Parts: sequence; structure tokens; C-alpha cells
Amino acid sequence: MEKGRFDNPIEAVLVGVKELFTRQNNLRPILDTDRLDGKTALITGANSGIGFAVAVEYARRGAHVIMACRGGIPEAGEKVKKLSGSDKVDMMKVDMTNVHSIYQLTKQLKDRKIKLDVVVDNAGVTPPFARKTIHGLEEMFAVNYLSKYVFINRLLQDGTIPNASFAGNPLPDGQPRPRILFTSSDSHRNASPIDTEKLGIYEDYNPTKAIKLYGYYKLILNTYAVELSRRLNPNGRIDVGVYPLCPGAVRTNIIRDAPPLLKFALGGIFYVLFQSPEKATGPFVYLGAGPEVEGSTCRYLHMMAEKEMDEKVYDAEAGKRLWERSEEILDGL
Repeated sequence: MEKGRFDNPIEAVLVGVKELFTRQNNLRPILDTDRLDGKTALITGANSGIGFAVAVEYARRGAHVIMACRGGIPEAGEKVKKLSGSDKVDMMKVDMTNVHSIYQLTKQLKDRKIKLDVVVDNAGVTPPFARKTIHGLEEMFAVNYLSKYVFINRLLQDGTIPNASFAGNPLPDGQPRPRILFTSSDSHRNASPIDTEKLGIYEDYNPTKAIKLYGYYKLILNTYAVELSRRLNPNGRIDVGVYPLCPGAVRTNIIRDAPPLLKFALGGIFYVLFQSPEKATGPFVYLGAGPEVEGSTCRYLHMMAEKEMDEKVYDAEAGKRLWERSEEILDGL
């Protein structure tokens, strides 16, 4: 059975609280000069939680923000405009459980000739019990990993994210490189190695296994991010920066589908001890707008501290097998 860093949801929450109060070797503070003027940034899962807070912060810092969401249209976008003081905010509909919906969104972006400077692939779910998508896949696997593989690869193939390796339309030398950010989690540490043979096969699970799978899929996501960077940036030339990050323990609605007793037990901890989404935007601003990030890739932030990821993430053979298996899954849909 796939395992993650934690054995149950309560353990995961308590470790998250501990990390919030653990002294870290943080990077510099976020500054008002960390701007995104003239940039176009797309954020998935931006109608609530950390995605919404990042949308507000990016818009406030001058970006044209595209909120890619399943719900909250148009009210979430109007609220972002009001809170940020910017009218450069658009919303586009996408269902990350549905590959066809993802392709429809990428086609709309291509048809509108939109070029993205920053993509924050943030959408995620943690259902306590397994649920099937229309493709027969397990929902947490589909949203937390496969949708990101499909979405980002198609944006690159279409040249919506300018690049040399996938589309042959790189930005001229001297211009800032596009940046891809993935909302990940430090729960990827100590997850079991990726079993590519079982990847994509639907299996039922309960809340205890759900927390294990959450960390396991974050390991898969981070492995994909590193492999993506290898393919985008051969021979050490940085064409597109790829950055997984963990914002830490954040007060979001991620436990909305938990059983009532578990939801009650965790809800109080979330409300009292977890940081607000607004306070958790620091790593997104640093990696999306920080000038010192230019010309780098695969820098991993845990909150505002830069760290190495779990060593399994950097295994080139595992990354290659994951990429090939992901293609096989898509071919079978």
C-alpha cells in the first residue's frame, strides 16, 4: 500500500501546527517592490482558499490575473477586483476532474493568443473516501496529479507558456523566463516510492489511507515537476522555471468533505492555529515575482524557507517512468 508521511489526519494536522511555530532559516521578507506589472498570471483553484488569496495578491502587485475555476464565477473574480483594487482580473471555467474540460480551457487560451508569464497550478482536493471521475479515475489522483500533467503539458505544447523544447517559441534572450508554480506539501517526505504499475488504477480508500495518499501524490507531483524541468531546460539553459512549494498549514476548506466528527475535531484546530490564506502567500509571491528567482529552476520552498525535497523526487529514472505511465493513462481515457 502506498504510504505517506502521516498515519492519520490528526497526526498530519499536529505536525502542521508544530512546523508553523518552528524556527526556520527563512529567505528575505516579501517587499512591495516584488511586482508583476505587465505580467499575465493564471491560477487554478482560485475561487477559494490559498488560490483566491494568491489571486488577490498577484492582482494587487500589477498582474493581469486569470482565475481558472470550476465554481465561483463571476462572484469570486469580482471580489478579487474589489480587494486588490485592480480590474485586470478574468475568470475562466475548468473542471480539473475532466480531461476534456482542461483541453477546452487550453484551447480558449491559445485561440485568444494569451501568453502566460506565471502559472500557479494550485487546484487540489482531499476527499476522505475514494470518488470516481467521469473517466473512471480516482478523484484525488486525477486532480492532485494527472490534471497538472495534462494542463501544463498542453500549455507548453501550445506555446501559451513560451518555451523552446515543447513549442519552439522561446522568449528572446534577456527577457524574464516564464515560471510554473505547483502547490505541493512537505507531506511528500517519506512517501513510498512511486509504483508506476498501479498508478491510475482505481481503489477504494478511507480517511486514514486518504492522508497517506495525499502525501504520496505530492511526491508524484514533485517528481513530475523535476522531470518537467529536465525536459524544459536541457544542458543547463533555463528556459522555464519550475517551482514546487509548500505554503505550510493553511486555514482552508480542504476538510469540507470529511466525516462530521473528524471535521469538527479538525475545524477548531484549523481556525485557531492554522495561518490564514492571506498570510500564506509569501512563497507564491517570492517564486512568482522575486527578481533573484530569475534564471533558476526546481527551487523548493517550505513556507519561506528553501529546502531540498525528498531524495526520491530527483531520481531521473523514476521521473522518466512516471512521464511514460502518465502518457499511457491518457491514451486509455
